[in-house]
Amino acid sequence: MSTTTVSTISHFINGAETAGVGTRTQPVYNPATGAVSAELRLANREDLDTTVAAARAAADSWGDISLAKRTAVLFKFRELVASHIDELAELVTAEHGKVLSDAKGEIGRGLEVIEFACGIPQLLKGDYSDQVSTGIDVFSFREPLGVVAGITPFNFPVMVPLWMAPMAIATGNAFILKPSERDPSASMLLAKLWKQAGLPDGVFQVLHGDKETVDGLLTHPDVDGISFVGSTPIARYVHETATAHGKRVQALGGAKNHAIILPDADLDNAADHLAAAAFGSAGERCMAISVAVAVGEAADLLVKKVEERALAVKVNNGTVPDAEMGPVITPASKERIVRIVTEAETAGAAMVVDGRDLVVPGHEDGFWVGPTVIDHVKTEMTAYTEEIFGPVLVVVRVEDLDAGIALINSNPYGNGTAIFTSSGAAARKFQRSVTVGMIGINVPLPVPVAYHSFGGWKASLFGDKHIYGPEGVSFYTRGKVITSRWPEPTHASGASYNFPSN
Repeated sequence: MSTTTVSTISHFINGAETAGVGTRTQPVYNPATGAVSAELRLANREDLDTTVAAARAAADSWGDISLAKRTAVLFKFRELVASHIDELAELVTAEHGKVLSDAKGEIGRGLEVIEFACGIPQLLKGDYSDQVSTGIDVFSFREPLGVVAGITPFNFPVMVPLWMAPMAIATGNAFILKPSERDPSASMLLAKLWKQAGLPDGVFQVLHGDKETVDGLLTHPDVDGISFVGSTPIARYVHETATAHGKRVQALGGAKNHAIILPDADLDNAADHLAAAAFGSAGERCMAISVAVAVGEAADLLVKKVEERALAVKVNNGTVPDAEMGPVITPASKERIVRIVTEAETAGAAMVVDGRDLVVPGHEDGFWVGPTVIDHVKTEMTAYTEEIFGPVLVVVRVEDLDAGIALINSNPYGNGTAIFTSSGAAARKFQRSVTVGMIGINVPLPVPVAYHSFGGWKASLFGDKHIYGPEGVSFYTRGKVITSRWPEPTHASGASYNFPSN
């Protein structure tokens, strides 16, 4: 009788793979088949202390490395990631479930951040003011924080770590990645590529773990900063705990992204993009459109067009060439999505497309939920109030643009939003009025390019810095301002007991 060998995924500490000291493990699944694909080693406190100590030692030397040498490593890392896109995508699909084309897309967005970080010499240029007072000059520059940790979610196991690590490393920090336990393999490949690019040992490390490891990073005295992406309750906890321990924190939370569709919009175009934004990656995106706000007479026709597109989505194992949507990440995720949809139906919402009982032939044990569209959803329903994080689009009907803006602004989340319209006046009013951090105009997923910064408002962000881009440089560094005088030996010192003035 044949047996299937399950691999073990270890940590990457101080330049090498290691099982660590902790003996606890956790299974890693293939969501399309439901089978266990690996056992993940979970760190204990000793593993954490070893990792932080290696990062501390590495940060002290890496921060003194010239910008030219740092940039050379970043350029090499960029080329290595680009040459391993297929391998990284296969790892993502095997453990997350998203289709290969979508996995390659997230790696492409990560590459953009590496490319931005390659320009770090320009980004770290300081300021100089000559002769601010007689014989006195003032100048400023930025220094790295030291040791920073990234706690990343399951839904983008390559892109989100690449939102953080290249910026942190380019600015001179050592970086510890604590990836999601659900899809950890891509992080290990990234660690190997960093080493191959010439990054010194200890500057990038991967430490696998659960809440014990997260709490250790949040409270460890030698960790200087925390970057987090995940749900709002955990983001709030991360921010409160880490800041209480003196750390700089950026904690990106959840979302409930609305798209307003006006009657003057191209409804075919809007329906195409709504379906892609709601069902792509099985809706497991923090920028997914989960609420369609149908304005006035647009509603009936829009719902019909979205229904047609939802029914046409090809759901299958992400490795199948023409698959457009894969499974959700875990059985618990499926159960939660089904529960929320059922509650909406019971409360009187109209089921337009029902994906609760989807079965994919040959993958009956996979974690499947099909595209789902629910109309006439009320704001008190859990389908509206909760972040579903699944392939579910709810439709809320409003009378006009003002009512749609009021709906969005009353929602506790403020991550992303969009408007579909042919009116420039309506679009301008919308972009100036909504209390949301990222806005799309006829663009459903307004994820900024790498030379801007990503971040929401309200319960979607805790901390004052957005991620990557210019604000990423600011987050991972601290400013120094120097006031300098070099007096001639024969001149009077000009010292005074009065407060200095010009």
